[in-house]
Amino acid sequence: MEFTILTGMSGSGKTMAIHFFEDIGYFCIDNMPPALIPMLAGMSDSVKDKFRSIALVIDIRVGDMINELLDQVDRLRETRSVKMIFLDADDNTLVRRYKETRRMHPLNNKQGLLASIREERRMLAKLKDEADDVIDTSSLKSNMLRDRLMEIYNMSEVNRIFDIKVESFGFKHGIPVDSDLVFDVRCFPNPFYIPELKRKTGNDKEVRDYVMSSAEAGSFFDRLKDMIEMLIPLYIEEGRGSLTIAIGCTGGHHRSVTFANMLAEYLTDKGYSASTVHRDIAIYASHE
Repeated sequence: MEFTILTGMSGSGKTMAIHFFEDIGYFCIDNMPPALIPMLAGMSDSVKDKFRSIALVIDIRVGDMINELLDQVDRLRETRSVKMIFLDADDNTLVRRYKETRRMHPLNNKQGLLASIREERRMLAKLKDEADDVIDTSSLKSNMLRDRLMEIYNMSEVNRIFDIKVESFGFKHGIPVDSDLVFDVRCFPNPFYIPELKRKTGNDKEVRDYVMSSAEAGSFFDRLKDMIEMLIPLYIEEGRGSLTIAIGCTGGHHRSVTFANMLAEYLTDKGYSASTVHRDIAIYASHE
């Protein structure tokens, strides 16, 4: 079981950072009291299999427990892999961020926001000194923070944390509501009207061969691959952690399933984390 302790100044970007850990499969807990760390470390083996990697956000909201946190981390290091990351930003940036969000600082110093920030910085100074990595987010956008975390965790391939779902569907049943990109393949030969293929699906080789028998289908797929490969880096640069590509035919049994399978296979071969969902494949209709 691996632990990441995410701490630092309020307003420094811990919420964005915890989204990164969620995207790469960590079990995340925000505002975690240090006293509960031993409970997580002592979980039974059956639970450990589900939570191999844990990220905990522990900051000034738990009160003046810095020494307790450091003691717990020291004990944890005796039996576990632990990395403590401290997020920081300069005072002016923190003031600006609080003004933009209009949130109250956890310390709520009576002398004002800047006094609260400076008090917090003093209280967390020892924690910052003991951190394995310190990230100054003053000039970092969300995607730049993700890149810095990937660097710390030796993730050189950005597509390791970018999940692509390729979903087939039938237009007669509605477009999937979570689609990012939608493609219509109803213009290609329909196996439904071939008696021996009617009851089969795009998962069957005979259907796939029939759908891809036309030059137009092959040309479309080549252009689809080029378009998706062009778009993926743009979504990643934007800071997205996932992409849903929906491909539809009339009923969602034959053509859409064929193209969804082929695209997911292609993206997997390219090193991306791609999976398929065939939403309407089990629904039988009188005609497609």
